Amino acid sequence: MEQIVFKQIEFVRSVTTQAVTGISEESLDCIPEGFNNNVRWNLGHIYLVQEKFAFHFAGEPMQLPENFDRLFGRGTKPADWNEEPPTLERLLKMLAAQPTRIQESLHNRLGEQVEPYTTGSGLTLSTIGEFINFTLYHEGMHFNSIKLLKRFAGR
Repeated sequence: MEQIVFKQIEFVRSVTTQAVTGISEESLDCIPEGFNNNVRWNLGHIYLVQEKFAFHFAGEPMQLPENFDRLFGRGTKPADWNEEPPTLERLLKMLAAQPTRIQESLHNRLGEQVEPYTTGSGLTLSTIGEFINFTLYHEGMHFNSIKLLKRFAGR
C-alpha cells in the first residue's frame, strides 16, 4: 500500500508541473476577475502545504524558504506581496524534487502516529499517511484552480 501512495504523489505532481510547463510569465501572474490568486501562488502554496504536511508534522526538517509562509500561506494573495516571489523555474525544481524527498524520508513511516491536526475543512489527521493522503486531495483542488486560471487568463 505504501508504494501506491508514493506513486500517486509522483503522478499528481507530474500532472501539476506538466500543466504549467511553457506557461508565459503573463499567464503565470494573471489574476482574472473573480479570483484572488494566480498560477504562481497556487504552485508555491502546493509546495508549502506538502512540505509542512509531509515533513513538519512527521518531525523531519523542511526545505522551506523563509518567505514562503508570507507569500503562499493560507489567506495570502499576490496583491499583498511586498517581496519578489520565486521564478517559475525555481518553483518547478522545488516541486519536482519534493516527491522523492518525501519517499526517502518517510518510507515505512506512514502508519506512525503524530500530533493530530484538524484541517480547515474539519478533517482530523493523526498519522503520517493521513497527512500525505490529504496532500493529494489538496494538490488536486489547486490543480483545478490552475486549470481555471489558465483558461481565464487568455480572456
